[in-house]
Amino acid sequence: MSGVKLGVGLFPIEPLQRMLSLIKLSEEVGFSCAYIGDSQMIWREPYVLLGAAAVATKHITLATGVTNPVTRDLGVLAAAWASLHEMVGDRLLLGIGSGDSSVETLGKKPSTLANLERSVGILRDLIGGKTLESPETNSSVRLTYATPGTRIPVYPAVSSPKIHRLAGKIGDGAIVLVGVDPQFLAASRKQLEAGAAEAGTTLKDKGFRVVCWTPCSILDDGHAARSAVKAHVSRILKRKLPFELDAAAMEVVNKIRQQYEYYEHMVVGTAHGETVPDEMVERFAIAGTPNEARDQIERLAASGLVDEIAIIPHTQDPTDRDRIIKLVGEMIPAASRGR
Repeated sequence: MSGVKLGVGLFPIEPLQRMLSLIKLSEEVGFSCAYIGDSQMIWREPYVLLGAAAVATKHITLATGVTNPVTRDLGVLAAAWASLHEMVGDRLLLGIGSGDSSVETLGKKPSTLANLERSVGILRDLIGGKTLESPETNSSVRLTYATPGTRIPVYPAVSSPKIHRLAGKIGDGAIVLVGVDPQFLAASRKQLEAGAAEAGTTLKDKGFRVVCWTPCSILDDGHAARSAVKAHVSRILKRKLPFELDAAAMEVVNKIRQQYEYYEHMVVGTAHGETVPDEMVERFAIAGTPNEARDQIERLAASGLVDEIAIIPHTQDPTDRDRIIKLVGEMIPAASRGR
């Protein structure tokens, strides 16, 4: 697969012991990174799970997919990541965004991009052992136990053009949620490059990595597999994207925006997902029979537009996620394995 890594996004919709078993399985079959969702009202607590996974795994990179600076105090976030770093060293990736279901389920607003940029800078400084002056309290703040110089890669999660450019400017990489169509990913990359140019550099010079975040379902019945990812596809379509959709697609988007229910965020079979037609799924997800899914993954890896494909397994029964993890694991060549 041209050296492209495969990661797995795991939303903690099951008890933590069960979630831990999925992370361990992902490591065993060769996934390079496990991204844990952060949405406190609908999923279990990710930082408890990350701590348990730090003890239970040896190779796989552990990440948030993704955290945010609205529901999470920056000092508490910095403490969590500095503590995880003590346990696993460089086997970490800080995925962060402006806030989605985590803030919407509380009736709050997502972070502004200016606040997100400021928050990333503060987190890096605190984790790196620096003392900062807090404008809110007019006092000095620091982590007394942080190791000076510690740096954890920060990957903003991006959909809209503006946050793409911010990620290209300040990120070590980006978690890109725009679909799997090469035209869509090329438009995404153009915005990331524009952000890097604002900082006077290029993605290549920064060593910037693009993670294609994609819903995934694999069944012998290809139609059923495509149906299983529609709720996640609707989440993609709900946001402004770095490209224009045609009039028919925008009719679907407008219906989704009217129907979307955050307490059913990416839940298989919800009404806002059923609005998505099969033909749109093919451009925004990896879904179908085992052979179709393999072909889709291989085409995406060969596009030259992504460094990692992070599949998010979707099934009618959450306990069936093991099967998808194993199936995709069989598609990972030895050269691309995480260990």
